[in-house]
Amino acid sequence: MNRIKSRFSLVMGYLGAVVGAGFASGQETVQFFVSHGKLGIKGCLLAMFLFACCGALLMYIAHLHKINSYQDMLKELLGEKHSKIFDLLIAVFLFLGLSIMLSASGAIFSEHLSQPKEAGILIAALLAALFLCSGKNGLVKSFNILVPVKLACLLIITGYAALVVKNEPIAAYTALIIPQPEGGWIIASILYVAYNFALAMVILTEYQSLGSRRDGIWGGILGGTILGILIVFNYLALIKFMPMVLHYEVPMLYVAGFISPIGKVVYTLVLWVGILTTAIANAYGFAQRFCHFTGISYGLSLVLTLILALPIAWQSFSVLVSKVYPLFGLLGIIILLVLVAKAGREIGAEIKAAFFKVD
Repeated sequence: MNRIKSRFSLVMGYLGAVVGAGFASGQETVQFFVSHGKLGIKGCLLAMFLFACCGALLMYIAHLHKINSYQDMLKELLGEKHSKIFDLLIAVFLFLGLSIMLSASGAIFSEHLSQPKEAGILIAALLAALFLCSGKNGLVKSFNILVPVKLACLLIITGYAALVVKNEPIAAYTALIIPQPEGGWIIASILYVAYNFALAMVILTEYQSLGSRRDGIWGGILGGTILGILIVFNYLALIKFMPMVLHYEVPMLYVAGFISPIGKVVYTLVLWVGILTTAIANAYGFAQRFCHFTGISYGLSLVLTLILALPIAWQSFSVLVSKVYPLFGLLGIIILLVLVAKAGREIGAEIKAAFFKVD
């Protein structure tokens, strides 16, 4: 039972970190996969493979070296000197990511619920503070509560749209898509995983102490596989509504509205929960670093983190995303490359040691 519980928690952590506002909105799926037409399904499957492998490799390294924080993971991957630079950059991106998610919550309240933007921002900030007041335990519990709800609704709505809804895309829609280079779907898939993995690393390393090495590796594989299934369903649902979805900032809300008005309301809730879980992940990661940098308590660091994020959260959601996320993706690519190289050396060394021991 403990093994099942630890794997479940890790899977929820992985999904909670990656399945945020961009994913739930469908915008990421359109940009990275649907824009490649029929080849996009290959990109979805490649992303599933990469998420599963990278999640497993990260947990393998974390358990091998008893790593409980992303700062220690950076030191292990990049060395003492370079890890400090990356630590600072990730801390900045975590803070900006929190501000972006709070801004996104305000946009949902304003554009889809006809409520004040300020209400959406403040409610998300207060809930993040409530869930995280107990530190890592709060992080794990919040993901164990929120992510299954989000996951179930996502699977029901996207699965229904992908497998049941009858709607043929306009035959000439490919003419409306920006021409993609040959093999572009491969690059897009790798970029997508890298773009999401930096935050996933921050969260997954916190789960090292919750189970055995086998639990961690299997949790990474299962989490990556479920992520891949969600991406495939999103792709199959969205491509049916090309090119109309190209004109929406939240294309999955258009698809949900096509199913039924109730479906749109439910998906609006799913989108907001996705925003909240990503805000929680960013707030926890930055509060931990703020606590370390300043020497003040974690609780006070968390409160200050959320207060300082509010002025930025009042800015335009779309403007914040366009400026911050591409840089976060570049950071993720470097981390992925170093992780794969490091894990390859470690696994090779273990195999070599086992071989000579047998002899």
